[in-house]
Amino acid sequence: MTPGRKAALLGLLLPLMSLASCNSLAATFLKPDVQASPASVPAGDYKLDPAHASLFFRINHLGYSTYVGRFERFEASLTGDPAAPESATVTAVVDMTSLNIANPEFAAELMGPDWFDAAAFPQASFKTYGLKITGENEADISGDLTLKGKTQAVILKAKLNGSGYDRLRGADVVGFSAVLPISRAAFGVDRFSGLLADEVEIQIEAEFVKAKPG
Repeated sequence: MTPGRKAALLGLLLPLMSLASCNSLAATFLKPDVQASPASVPAGDYKLDPAHASLFFRINHLGYSTYVGRFERFEASLTGDPAAPESATVTAVVDMTSLNIANPEFAAELMGPDWFDAAAFPQASFKTYGLKITGENEADISGDLTLKGKTQAVILKAKLNGSGYDRLRGADVVGFSAVLPISRAAFGVDRFSGLLADEVEIQIEAEFVKAKPG
C-alpha cells in the first residue's frame, strides 16, 4: 500500500474510532445504576411510562395451548416510601377497547356483550388497599379489581426489578413485574364455563417515572 493510500485510510479510520469512543463513553454515562433493593427507591409519587409497559392476559385454551392477548392503553400511578413499604398505593385504569390479539374480527367478538362488553364497560380499574412484603424484593398487593361492572378483591404478586436515576428521562425510575390470577366467572366473563379454563393470568411489566416537584 502506498503512503498516500495509507494516509487516506488512516484519515477514514480516525473519525470512526473517535465516534466509537464517544458512543462508548455516552453509553457508559447514560446507563443507569439500577438497584434491586426496595430501600433504594426514592419516596414520592410516580406515573406509569406507557412506552415501557405491557399488560397481557393468558388463558388455557381447551388444553391445546395458552391463548395470549394484550391491552394497548392503560394508565397507573404509584405512591410509596421505602421507610414504610406497607403504606404504598397503586391505582390503574385499563382501556378495554384497546384489546389487541392480532385478529381484528375475534377482538371485536371478545369486546362484545358475550365477553368483556367493552361498549357498556369501557374501563377496568384496580386500586390497592393493602401490601404485604413476601420476600427481599417481592410483595403481595391486595386491591379491588373492577371488570365488566363487577368488583372483586384480588392479590397482585409484584416483584421489584430495580430503581435508579435515568438520565435519558431525567427522573428516578422504578420497574416492576407482576402477576395477577383471577377467576373470569367472578367478573361475569363466563361464556363457555366448564369448557374453557376459568383462571386467567394477567401479566404486567411496568416502569414508573417519579413526578417532578411542582
